[in-house]
Amino acid sequence: MIPIRSPGQLFTVISLLLILCALVGTAGCLDNKEPQIPTTQTDQPMKADYAPGEIPLLYAEAEDRARAGFDEIAEIPRNDRTFENTVLAFDTVITDYTDAVYPMQLMGYVHPDAMVREEGMAIEEAMSIFTTETYARRDLYDAFADQVPRTADERRLRDVILRKFEKQGLHLDDERLEQVIGMKNRIAALEAEYNANLNSDTTTLLFSEDELRGLPPSALAGFSRTETGDYRVTTSYPDYIAVMSYADESETRKRMLAADNAMQGDKNIPLLEEAIQLRQKVARELGYDTWADYQIDGRMAGDADSVMAFLNDLKDPFREKREAEFATLLTIKQRIDPDAESLDHWDITYLTEIYKTEEYGYSKDEVKEYFPLDRVLDGLFEIYESLYGITVEEVDDPAVWHPDVRLFHISDEADGTAIGHLYLDLYPREGKYNHFIIFGLVSGRLTEEGYAEPVAAIVGNFNPPQEGKPTLLTMEEIWTLFHEMGHAQHNLLTRAPYGTLSGFEVEWDFAETPSQAFEEWIYDPAIMDSISGHYTDHNKTIPPDLRDRVIASKDFGKGYSFSSLLLNSLQDMNYHSTEGPVDTVLIYEELHEELRGIPAIEGTQQPASFSHLMGGYDAGVYGYLWSKVYAMNIVDRFAEDGMTNRTTGMTYRRTVLERGNMADGMVLLTDFLGEEPGIEPLYRFLGIEK
Repeated sequence: MIPIRSPGQLFTVISLLLILCALVGTAGCLDNKEPQIPTTQTDQPMKADYAPGEIPLLYAEAEDRARAGFDEIAEIPRNDRTFENTVLAFDTVITDYTDAVYPMQLMGYVHPDAMVREEGMAIEEAMSIFTTETYARRDLYDAFADQVPRTADERRLRDVILRKFEKQGLHLDDERLEQVIGMKNRIAALEAEYNANLNSDTTTLLFSEDELRGLPPSALAGFSRTETGDYRVTTSYPDYIAVMSYADESETRKRMLAADNAMQGDKNIPLLEEAIQLRQKVARELGYDTWADYQIDGRMAGDADSVMAFLNDLKDPFREKREAEFATLLTIKQRIDPDAESLDHWDITYLTEIYKTEEYGYSKDEVKEYFPLDRVLDGLFEIYESLYGITVEEVDDPAVWHPDVRLFHISDEADGTAIGHLYLDLYPREGKYNHFIIFGLVSGRLTEEGYAEPVAAIVGNFNPPQEGKPTLLTMEEIWTLFHEMGHAQHNLLTRAPYGTLSGFEVEWDFAETPSQAFEEWIYDPAIMDSISGHYTDHNKTIPPDLRDRVIASKDFGKGYSFSSLLLNSLQDMNYHSTEGPVDTVLIYEELHEELRGIPAIEGTQQPASFSHLMGGYDAGVYGYLWSKVYAMNIVDRFAEDGMTNRTTGMTYRRTVLERGNMADGMVLLTDFLGEEPGIEPLYRFLGIEK
């Protein structure tokens, strides 16, 4: 998942989206071999730590500089205006601003000091307000509107910038435009409060040892305990998935699901519903029927009707696949409980784990012993290097916001040219964002000094090393790591000349394409071998028979997981395609029963923690399914040529990853594939006959 980028970009997985072993030398790592990733000394790519009180001062300076730069552009006499001192200057000023403030925004999600986190979270609202007001400035628009581009690249930049101004409402009179800006600023405040509530959530459940019967010792070791011996379990990803996968007690799983679906419900539901009402009003003021129409205008899908037709066409094939899976799971449940007549929501993950263990003869604990985090990282970066002709080196002793954070430098293999930097912050801690997300922090762009190196950070939550073992990853966690690394390659390999068009600053329903393609690499047999190595001896890769069983098991559950993605997509579209008050919980409950085939848990307040809706994916969640179509076309091309084929990898790098938003997504895809993508690869991936 990608975070929202205030002049036009991203928040985020489903979140779904699911994400590096201990630092070299961390206690508990049993591997005696030297780390495979080489280390290097290099200048720090950005400011990576802040003291309390520092962020507000630095942010004010950045905003003042940007405003002065915009004023200077607007004040240029008409006869003295050129493309360079207007459009190109705007791109420079806005990118200078975002390069300065994105690292501050990141601190709201990761910094160990609560005051710094609070200040970082406040940046999101300030950025949104400033950007909204900037793109509503008539004097800036007037300075750009009559500028004539000299090249195709300049035309692309001008057209994208003008479109952002025009969608802000410059066709309105001043009074109505001011009202729209006021409503958008209120929406930004609601989104900031919603996300701050989630980031500060401390939901914790207490379970006895018997209530957690079935959980492996490795999972139990990750929980703290009370003086009376009960286990403290949070709703963070590692805790939640362990309970839902392994707890034999149905009531335990039910309590876990209920807690996860109730997070910040009383606070966040009203914030979300007010935001939806305001979005409706903004859309109508701007001349659109609905917020969905407004958001999708200019994206690959084109309009909301096309999105709804696409989603509705998936209902029947997804339902058929899900019902076949549920029939299998109900048989298992009835073996455990002969009186059972149906499945409950909290059964699915647990019964799926039993099915895979029995059908394919392996357990997650057995498999993950072959995937210590450092070995997976080594293998992943080797894939990067093989495909894209680059070199990845770990930076020795970087200045970072927490000792767990690691920093990697990427350079071109051919001539050593610096390409970019990647931070990895992948262990849970108090107050930190508790799922998986990638942040673009510094934009790649062409400057007078050469090409500026982009910087990104992946934030995740893997179980830290424990009981004498390094961090060991399940296949689902490896999938998540590859997903986020797919975003990273999109952001870091960019060579787009303009900051506002570089990296994953692309059409919203194209943004998840590289990430959803790269996650499929892990199920190629040669790739799985290359990222494996037993934690006691990295030379012992996963046995071929076990590997093949793991790969064979990957398809079971796709009916449910993609039905869930369809549910979230339609939930979002329904919220943003209606008029009047929206009962977000009722709509979710109705869609849950229709698309998952089982009722939502009683008392659910799921919309309160569906952060995509208040983080840039509003009327955009469908992009995961839309992009998966494109992703599977890309995967098919690589599967035909070889998943680590350098020629194909370099073609993909040049035609898609490097170009950012320098062309429409369909142009990029067609250039790589040699033809327009079709939906057939998605159906083959899901095992659906059409």
